[in-house]
Parts: sequence; structure tokens; C-alpha cells
Amino acid sequence: MVIHRASPWTIRSAPWTEDFAGRGRSWLGANNVLSPAWILLMKYFVSLLLGLLVMLSSALAQESAPDALVRKVTDDVLTIVRQDKEIQSGNTRKAMELVDSKVLPYFNFQRMTALAVGRDWSKATPEQKKRLAEEFKTLLVRTYSNALTSYKNQTISYKPTKMQAADTDVLVRTEVVQPGSKPVQLDYALEKQGDSWKVYDVIVAGVSLVTNYRDTFNQEVRNNGIDGLIQMLGNRNKQLEAGKK
Repeated sequence: MVIHRASPWTIRSAPWTEDFAGRGRSWLGANNVLSPAWILLMKYFVSLLLGLLVMLSSALAQESAPDALVRKVTDDVLTIVRQDKEIQSGNTRKAMELVDSKVLPYFNFQRMTALAVGRDWSKATPEQKKRLAEEFKTLLVRTYSNALTSYKNQTISYKPTKMQAADTDVLVRTEVVQPGSKPVQLDYALEKQGDSWKVYDVIVAGVSLVTNYRDTFNQEVRNNGIDGLIQMLGNRNKQLEAGKK
């Protein structure tokens, strides 16, 4: 098919002139110009395609919403824990593998570390920040993994999330419910990064998991500097590693 340069709708030669919808209307009209029927069909197709794209975008937006993300990750993890007897019996190594594959991609450990270190974060070199984030991530992964090995068929209740379309910082509220015990408030603070959301803090019963470390970290930096804090975290992780199943 060769397109005539005089008009984008004009065709000099075409291999077909079959009827459109069996009504005697040709794909090509007079002077080899695309017929109104063909143009109408293309408009319909484009409209349909745009409609599908809007529906797809809406579905993707719902899936990537912060509350939907927290629900999906939590449900996926707990489904695996309920079926894995080794994790339930206290196998921390297996719990850490689960956290590594299902949880880590949705956490911003760089920001979590910066919040935990506080004002001393600005004193650290890029290399020190990298090492701090790595050690703190390892510590938090172990903390979360230990919590999973203590799972006893608790259920998660998800609270309505209040947010505007332009919000880039959201708190997703949940409760851990266990029969015979008072529900424990478990909230997730998330920030938007590009088109995705990342958790940067977990608040348990009103206490920030991240900033709860700040006083200890600040004291260590005052006594031994940033390198001392890195060493302290490394030593703590080694102790936990030695006791890991």
C-alpha cells in the first residue's frame, strides 16, 4: 500500500476493495479516498481503545493505592505464614526469606534510617549513610520476622483511609485482632515515589517503630560518632544472627 503525499487519507494503490459490513460500502471511496464508513469505524475503534485505557488506568490506580497495597502485602504474607508450619514453629530464617521477597520491595529503608538517626543523619558521609541503612534494614527485617514467627491466627482489621488524590504522604490504619485480647493499633506511614507507594514507618499502639530508636542512636553518636553507631548495629545483627534458627 502506497500513501499519496497529497493527503494522508488518499491511497494510490490498494490490494482490496471489499465491502464494509456487507452493505455495499467500499473501504475506499471515490478517488481512492478512505470512505466515511472506514473513518467512522476508525473513530469507533479509537473511542473503544481510549475507554479501555481509562478502565485499565483506573484499575491500576486502585491496585497501587496505599491502603490497597498494605492490604495486599499483609494478606499475601499472612496467607503464607498460615500454611507454613516451619515459620509458625519459630524458623526465623524462613520468615526472613518471606520478608525479603514479599515485604522489602515496599519499604523505603533510606528514609526510615534517616528518621531513626535524626539530626545526626546530615553528619554522615554517603558511604556511612549506605552502611547505616543496610544495618538498620537488617535489624528491622529481623524484628518483623520474629513477629511473624509469633503469629497465632490473629486477624487484621483495615480502617478507612482518608486521602486526597494529590496526597503524597498517607497513614494507613489497621488493627491486629485476637480473641480475648484488646486489639492492637498497627498503622503504616507511606510516601509516594513516582507512581508507587513506599512504607517509611510502622506505628504500633501509637509508638513509632523507627523513631523509637532515635534516643539510643543519638546517644551512641554522641559517644562514638557515626562509625560507632554503624558498629553497634552490626554487632547487634551478629548477635541476632547467632541465635537464628
